[in-house]
Amino acid sequence: MKADLKKEVPTYTAPRGRFEVVTVAPAQFLMVDGHGDPNTSSAYADALAALYPLAYALKFLSKTELGRDYVVMPLEGLWWSEQMDAFARARDKSRWDWTLLNLVPGWLTAGHVDLARADVARKRGPASLPPVRFERYDEGLSVQTLHVGSYDDEAPVLAAMHAWIADQGMRLLGKHHEIYLSNPRRVAPERLRTILRQPVMRAD
Repeated sequence: MKADLKKEVPTYTAPRGRFEVVTVAPAQFLMVDGHGDPNTSSAYADALAALYPLAYALKFLSKTELGRDYVVMPLEGLWWSEQMDAFARARDKSRWDWTLLNLVPGWLTAGHVDLARADVARKRGPASLPPVRFERYDEGLSVQTLHVGSYDDEAPVLAAMHAWIADQGMRLLGKHHEIYLSNPRRVAPERLRTILRQPVMRAD
């Protein structure tokens, strides 16, 4: 059986049209950092080119060496800016910082990632891999919703989310998180499904 963690981890689903409070369990990820507009930045394209070969090499290693196959998880991103207005309202993507993530199943270790990294380096050259790191990430208490539509149409949803969080007596904590459930190369912009997540803390 091929494991599909999207169906097993409850926080990989979210309601459309309303906000829900969830507790996100700690998990381990492949991560790549960068800066700039994802539509035009060469750093973003380079990050994807580094992340996905390693993710699939790790899947292949798990299947062949451990006998545990799984579906490679969807792309995720953490997004922020030193000037948060550039992110939340003005949407000036040239000023955004980001970390791309890909979830790694809990049965795999740093040693497995090193083996997969060496395999990719042999096939593609080591220059494609140095930015990718393997790290645990713990968001904890968060608010999330499902956005259906273009990425450029997220701003009103984010504004409503931030207002709702304040109304609930909570405040923003950490970086905005997006989980891309749709492939933008195969799905029309108006049908893209994206989980929007914001870590929070309850007011004292």
